[in-house]
Amino acid sequence: MGRRLARSGPVLSGGDRESGQAGDRKGRVVFLNGVSSSGKTSIAEQLLRVLDTPYFHLGVDVVNGLRAKERTLELGPAELADVLRRTRAGFHRVVAGMAQAGNDVVVDHLLSEPWRLVDCLAVLEGLDVVFVGVHCPVDELRRREIARGDREPGQAESQLALVHAHGLYDVECDTGVESPLDCALRIKAFLAEPVRERAFDRLRAR
Repeated sequence: MGRRLARSGPVLSGGDRESGQAGDRKGRVVFLNGVSSSGKTSIAEQLLRVLDTPYFHLGVDVVNGLRAKERTLELGPAELADVLRRTRAGFHRVVAGMAQAGNDVVVDHLLSEPWRLVDCLAVLEGLDVVFVGVHCPVDELRRREIARGDREPGQAESQLALVHAHGLYDVECDTGVESPLDCALRIKAFLAEPVRERAFDRLRAR
């Protein structure tokens, strides 16, 4: 019978082993909401540069782009609508999971369907969410759509009434007159203020 090897260290109980769970700290969420081409991504990029902690930039378009393109193109209208809804619901939960694990997050989204806001209010409850409305004049939206070349003309304009229908924000930016850096610095200044009731809290109370 072989010799039994001696242990080189103390025996760890189940409670002593690293659980992989996050500590008590929850991350902060800066939630940028605006129509396509309004400048959300540019503001998010500047926020990552100017904020004092290492924020993550999570964009719904990035998550959308992770889905298998060939299989998506094969879907019928009803199937596609279902897949897109699941994608967006999953995105909301990715944001919540990152923040619950202690990560600070900049969210780049457009709340163009009522259920998206309702879902975000539910899954992000208990987190500090700073809700930022990103606005842009229609003429400038049209110009940006043409310059980008990857958007249908008039797409952003058609989203305006839906995306901002709830009407409440903590911070609002106009990228027609403010640069992405100016917007980011104003958001940073708001984050430095004492925590008070947030727009998400007021929206939940409606």
